[in-house]
Amino acid sequence: MIKVKDITNYLEQWAPLAYQETYDNAGLIVGNPFMEVTGILLCLDITEAIVEEARNKNCNLIIAHHPIIFKPIKKLTGTNYVERCVIQAIRYNISIYTIHTNLDNIMQGVNQCMAQQLGLQTWKILLPKPHTLQKLTVFVSPLQIEQVQAALHQVGAGHINHYSHCSFTSSAGTATFQCDESAHLPIDPSQQGNKVEWATAHQLEVVFSAYLCKDIVASLKQLHPYKEMAYCIQNIENADIQVGAGIIGELPKTFDNQTFLIYLKEKMGLTCIRHSAPIKKPIKKVALCGGSGIFLLPEAIRQGADVLVTADVKYHDFFDAEDQILIADVGHYESEIAIKGLIYNKLSEKFSNIVLLKSTTQTNPVYYF
Repeated sequence: MIKVKDITNYLEQWAPLAYQETYDNAGLIVGNPFMEVTGILLCLDITEAIVEEARNKNCNLIIAHHPIIFKPIKKLTGTNYVERCVIQAIRYNISIYTIHTNLDNIMQGVNQCMAQQLGLQTWKILLPKPHTLQKLTVFVSPLQIEQVQAALHQVGAGHINHYSHCSFTSSAGTATFQCDESAHLPIDPSQQGNKVEWATAHQLEVVFSAYLCKDIVASLKQLHPYKEMAYCIQNIENADIQVGAGIIGELPKTFDNQTFLIYLKEKMGLTCIRHSAPIKKPIKKVALCGGSGIFLLPEAIRQGADVLVTADVKYHDFFDAEDQILIADVGHYESEIAIKGLIYNKLSEKFSNIVLLKSTTQTNPVYYF
């Protein structure tokens, strides 16, 4: 029996909620985490038509990219589409889960979809997120060092970019301590307390994603041989190159401005593109960001991008291109719609025996004439 929490826990291992922006409201918004799942409907936005589609297709869990609730709701009277959607979902016993800026901010998320659509090569996070890493330093007896090290790696410590099981162990040093008669002496339990003891200890250091801190400390305390262990957790300034906003990479070949816009239109299935004035240099290096990504323009220019592909660009923002870069606004919906397939593929890897459907309801609120 697969429960809502089984699905959401799996998604949060992939796109941790800790990586969402402070203004966001990703996670389980409506529903019981212990409810058995009959089917899952994937969509970009939640509307009344989406809730009806889920009900008609016997899907009692909706997974959307955009949260239906951003601001606190003080009343549920059905006066707007947000309230009506929540009322509908509760009436039909349908849970709603959203995976928003946490999916934007991981390497394998929204922006990877766009990068793959455009065939980008050697791409990386455009603006890595700071303050997401911590370092654990702990002192361990030489007899337990490998066991403690393995336990920390198992809960996620020591994963750095494409590497795992990373750690640093200093050569053995000497530690001193004095304990009372009730304490457990790790070196020789038969010894009595009330005297200064000398023991050999290794210093073990591991880097980890900050959101794992509680799990790592809990695992350490469960396994560490000392009754009172000596450890330290530090915030480190290194940006996690696997977490952050946007992507920058290179096209398989160089395009002139017009040919690139045609290529962009074809690859992303667009009906139109809003863009800044053409630039005088060819297009090779591409910066991109699904949704509203114009805030990345200075960083895209700094890293030498020839074009920034994003959405929701305001009139005056186009002036900021300053003939240095081409800004291409492909539309918010159009930049993110491919993530239905992304989430579908991810869930299919783990839950092959559950109904998993991509919504057929069109939710783009913007129409083109």
